[in-house]
Order: sequence, then C-alpha cells, then structure tokens
Amino acid sequence: MKKVFRLVSIIVSSLALLLVLTACGSKSLANQNVMTRAKQTNTITWGVKADTKLFGLMDVKNGQIKGFEVDMAKALTKQILGPKGKADFVQVTSSTRMPLLRNGNIDAIMATTTITPQREKQVDFSRSYFDAGQSLLVKKGSPIKSVKDLNKNGATVIGVVGSNSVQNIAKFAPKAKVLQLSDYAQAVTALKSGQGEALTTDNGILGGMAVENPGYVLTGGAFTKEPYGIAINKHQPQFKRNLNSALTRVEQSGEYNRILKKWFGNVPGMNVKEMER
Repeated sequence: MKKVFRLVSIIVSSLALLLVLTACGSKSLANQNVMTRAKQTNTITWGVKADTKLFGLMDVKNGQIKGFEVDMAKALTKQILGPKGKADFVQVTSSTRMPLLRNGNIDAIMATTTITPQREKQVDFSRSYFDAGQSLLVKKGSPIKSVKDLNKNGATVIGVVGSNSVQNIAKFAPKAKVLQLSDYAQAVTALKSGQGEALTTDNGILGGMAVENPGYVLTGGAFTKEPYGIAINKHQPQFKRNLNSALTRVEQSGEYNRILKKWFGNVPGMNVKEMER
C-alpha cells in the first residue's frame, strides 16, 4: 500500500508540475513581462537596422552591427540592467521590425522608427531619442531642388517598404511615382542605376548614404519632423518607464552627446550642435 501511495503521489505531483509548465508556456513571448525576463537573463534584445550607415550597419569584417542606435542601445541596457547588462541585437528592416516585435523575437525596436499616431495604435513608444526630418537624396546637378519638384513630369522617387517616408511623399508630392524596395541597399542601387530621380527617407539616414556615395547630395532641407522612438509591445509599462529613465540618465551624463558626435560629427550638412541634448 505504501508503494501504491508513493506512486500516486508521484503521479499527482508530476501532473501538477505539468499544469504549471503548460500555464507558463501558454503565455506568448510577446505578452510576457519584458523586465522580468530581462532581469532573469541579464539581457535586452534589440531590433536594429544593419543596412543603414551611421545608425546601424553590418561590419563585414567581423559580422557586428555598428552605429549610433547600437551604441545607444548598449548604453541604455547598462543603465537598466547595470554595468554587466548585455544587449543582444537582431537585424530588422522597415517591413520586418513590427512583426518581430509582436511575435516576441525582440524586446524593443531601435531602428530609425518614427513615432506616428498610426504606429502608436500598434505599439508603445519611448520619448524621442533622435529628432530627424525627411529629405531627398539626388545625384549632384539634379534639377530636383525640393520635394515640390517631384511633382513635375511625374518624377519617380524611391522609398523603402514599411517606412513612413513613402506615405509622406503622397502628401507632399501627390503626382510623383513611388518605387518601393525592401531595404536601403536596394534603394541606393536603384537610384544609382537611374530607376528614380530621388531617394527619400530621413535626413540622418540620407547623410550616411551621401558619405558612402560622394556623387550624391541631400537637397531641399527637411520637409517633415520625424522623431525617432524606441518601440515596444503594449502593456509593458515598467519597461517603458525604465527606457525613458535610462534615456534621461544617458543624456544628463553627456554620453548621448559623445555618441552623437562619434557618428554624426563629420557628416557634411548636419549641424550636430543643434542635435545635442
């Protein structure tokens, strides 16, 4: 009888454990508390661009993504988790970043993501960490001097799928044709091969393209305000508070300005002094 009782006890305990594990497993990654998981793993997983010079670009020599947003993500991680906190990086594009966040593959998006009312219906944002503005990249000597010139003769402007800039062109140059490509590398190639008269996105991104492609310049100034924010899944209030607090500390310590100057200090046409915090 003792053996039978012991066997029954083991079975009951096993079933109870299975129920607990099932209950935990039923909660999707996206709905789990990010801060709880981050503290357990001492890691925050960030979605960053790997094709955007100055913000996030893959270094083919060592396979590491480098840029302003990568350095900022590392600084914020250490502010939130402590000096030994680890920042993991997952490569995203404008079209993949939101699905990866919703699925819980990443904890936060720091990938030149403009804060917009439409996006705020899907995700929560930190406060802005970079105040960009949409502009145009054209070949030197181009007759296009401003966004209004895109309306003339139905010019073709190149953009990236999932970016807010494509929607803005419809507002500012409704007669322009739009060619949407999957990433910025393809967009630059298309511009250089004559598939469009201009490439549009935020000025910070275009600045990186101009540095890499000396025959191309920014034109027309910024015709929109594009504040970048860190996107996270909804119902993560603690994570959002920690991100905003960490951003404040990074700014107040002077680390923000050091990172800013590191990546944008030598970009022609960009006034870093105006961007400092």
